[in-house]
Amino acid sequence: MKSCAPRYFGVISTYMKSSAAAKRPYRLGARALAAEETARRILEAFKRRIREDWYDQITLEEIAREADVTVPTIIRRFGSKEKLLEEAWENLSAGMVARRAAAPGDIAAIARAIIDDYEAVGDMVMRSLAQEERFPALKAVTDRGRAYHRNWIETFFAPQLEGLAPAVRKQCLDALVAATDIYVWKLVRRDMGRSVQHVRGVMLHLIEGALGARKGEER
Repeated sequence: MKSCAPRYFGVISTYMKSSAAAKRPYRLGARALAAEETARRILEAFKRRIREDWYDQITLEEIAREADVTVPTIIRRFGSKEKLLEEAWENLSAGMVARRAAAPGDIAAIARAIIDDYEAVGDMVMRSLAQEERFPALKAVTDRGRAYHRNWIETFFAPQLEGLAPAVRKQCLDALVAATDIYVWKLVRRDMGRSVQHVRGVMLHLIEGALGARKGEER
């Protein structure tokens, strides 16, 4: 009579291998989720610090302590403080897009959206602008912010800019970018201590003045 042992153990071995293979994706998935959660905590800790502190005062040790990780973990995931800044800024940009939701051509809604955005991140941006010449990583993200703002203004004021002669259109666009710049918010809201409603009204007046350039030739 032939022994069934080899066949039996072969079946058991096959079962164990297939079972291990089935569990492996689960373990890998759980590991990926844990890594994602760790990265999220690090980013959130960095964003909290950059909202409240100067860039040169922020240390990886401080971020690690707040995120409950080690400095080597931060370096493995992000590489450096500069790379962490870049990813944090990209993350913050998503919120900027949401806050700046407005109907193209609706001047009052556009002014309201811009001021709402500045109320959320204006102080952080002003600190970054104050240090941008000292830190190339900051200069890179603030330059992207300037480009984004100009493109946003051009898109949302497209109805007002449509059909203008190239020179007049360029001058009008420049005037709109200046009228809605964050320094306007900082001057009226922080330096003068005016209310949110007041600074919205000031910006609306400036926008209307900038659009007045459409009526004439380039000056």
